[in-house]
Amino acid sequence: MDVRTALYGVLGVDLTEIHRLGPSLALKLIGECGTDLKAWPTAKHFTSWLCLAPGNKISGGKVLSSRTRRSSSWAAALLRLAATTVARSDTALGAFYRRLALRAGKAKAVTATARKIAVLFYNTLRHGMTYRDPGADHYEDNIAAVSSPI
Repeated sequence: MDVRTALYGVLGVDLTEIHRLGPSLALKLIGECGTDLKAWPTAKHFTSWLCLAPGNKISGGKVLSSRTRRSSSWAAALLRLAATTVARSDTALGAFYRRLALRAGKAKAVTATARKIAVLFYNTLRHGMTYRDPGADHYEDNIAAVSSPI
C-alpha cells in the first residue's frame, strides 16, 4: 500500500513535501494530532501544546526563565526526530539547524527546528499551504544580507 497517495487522498495535501517528513512519520503525526487542527486557532497555540514554544516566566518585568516545558507527547518526539535528521540535509531547514547549533547548541537547535517543522505541518494541514524549499544557499544568502552592516 502506498501511504503517501493514501494520505494525499484523505487530507488533500502532500505532507511529504516538508523535508524529513516521510510518509510513515506523517502518518504517525496524523495519528497523534488528527486531521482537523481547528482545536488550535494558530500555529503558536499548536506549538505550545506540543511544548515546543518557550514558556516565559516573568516577574517584575524581568525574564526569570524561558525554557520549554517537558513533554510526553509522541508528536513532539517525532518532530524532534525529524529535526535531528534534517541537520544533515542540504535544505533551508538544515541550514537553519546548523546555524543555530553553532550559536546556541544542538539541544536548542533541535527544539527550534522541531518547532519550525511543526509550524509547517500546521499550516499545510490547516490552510493547505504547499511548501517549496528554497535551499540552503538561499537561506544563507538571506541571513548574510540581513546581518551585514550597510
